[in-house]
Amino acid sequence: MWDAKTGTIRARPSHVSLILTLWSCKMIPLPGMSIQVLSRHVRLCLFDGNKVLSNIHTVRATWQPKKPRTWTFSPQVTGILPCLLDGDCFLRSNSLSPDLGILFELGISYIRNSTGERGELSCGWVFLKLFDASGIPIPAKTYELFLNGGTPYEKGVEVDNSVSRRAHGSVFHQMMMMRRQPQLLVKLRSLNRRSRNILSLLPEILIGSMCCIHLLIFYRQILGDVLLKGRMSMQSADFISNPVLATFPTLLEQPDVMDALRSSWAEKENTLKRSEKRDGEFLKAVFLLVYHDCVVPLLHSTLLPPFRWAEEETESARWKVIADFLKQNQENKGALQALLSPDGVHAPFDISEQTYDFLGEIRKKAV
Repeated sequence: MWDAKTGTIRARPSHVSLILTLWSCKMIPLPGMSIQVLSRHVRLCLFDGNKVLSNIHTVRATWQPKKPRTWTFSPQVTGILPCLLDGDCFLRSNSLSPDLGILFELGISYIRNSTGERGELSCGWVFLKLFDASGIPIPAKTYELFLNGGTPYEKGVEVDNSVSRRAHGSVFHQMMMMRRQPQLLVKLRSLNRRSRNILSLLPEILIGSMCCIHLLIFYRQILGDVLLKGRMSMQSADFISNPVLATFPTLLEQPDVMDALRSSWAEKENTLKRSEKRDGEFLKAVFLLVYHDCVVPLLHSTLLPPFRWAEEETESARWKVIADFLKQNQENKGALQALLSPDGVHAPFDISEQTYDFLGEIRKKAV
């Protein structure tokens, strides 16, 4: 929705708008010795007991060799926290289902030592219903959620049969068994006015990382400018030449490039005056310059290996290329010198780099 008075997208409240923090996972069963774990992660989405009602967001967990059955999130790091490790997430939904909730699945990506076969393995799931029987939202607090085995459509399946919740015995014995149950600790946070206003600028159905929220808002504002403000005719379905709109969705599939944009924008934002930060149009113009200096060259560099999930060697190689590129940009005050350097090899130009097809998703669904 467009606000003609302010010349930008209109804030839209949603039925569900909240922030949650992934704290930790405890007593997670250890994988067998025949596989090597490449990634420990939690995937979450909105769910009504029958179908998925949003995108699926992934947060990677960290762990310590001394406590292999405990996963944690948002570790202390030098520099910016990678968005893939950020345990602070936002959720928005307009679903009116009384059974609406958040479905969490813990999983690992692995490689089999004997054959080199790669795969995914579930470590349990849990469903947190967001409304009680009276339709009142559940309170903002920390929840200890015990994990289930099987699928969300199965009931009564244990993650680890050796520590069954149905164990009999004394009260003390049952309490000890409950402490050994695999569980996920999640905190629902109440929204203040500023957080609510920020979230209202996002799509009505979305789950994502809090650290990327300002970049998503820039994308939405630019999308609104192009589709609702700058088009000659609202009836036109022609392709639109705009590299930001054409490439930004790719960043959601390549979190390390998103982190490069976050880092570059934070660096640029620190140089702006207070009055400039209050000027929305000026900020959008600066963001476009940063995007073209950072993201566009990286996405089309032949030095950057293709993104592959949970491949440590590939992830390290990509981080090195990105870090070297950002350092060059910082030293040369822009990407022009890196782009003109004989050492920087880029893929041949393709028109898709500039082409935004806003009806593309509709066409895909129709096929």
